Amino acid sequence: MAVLHLTLKKQWFDMIASGNKLEEYREIKPYWVKRLNKPYDALEFRNGYSATAPRFTIELKEILTGLGIENWGAPLGQKVFILKLGHIIKGPSNAS
Repeated sequence: MAVLHLTLKKQWFDMIASGNKLEEYREIKPYWVKRLNKPYDALEFRNGYSATAPRFTIELKEILTGLGIENWGAPLGQKVFILKLGHIIKGPSNAS
């Protein structure tokens, strides 16, 4: 299974883990164009950079481009990569 590892702020981490946020956004910049131009089955989200930071793995349904939802962290009026999320595969838990 191909997994893309991403770090999130606590607000977005908690909203996705609880099932209230169904997509994640990334800017359309060369860095993300290159990273997202590969097939992924899932995303592993971490809340912070600590070795013991909470994390979970979630299904990645598809990657689109367009305008995201502002209340979910998308910039106003700016096209972004939209990572459509599915069900949680593993977690959330703390790393050990």
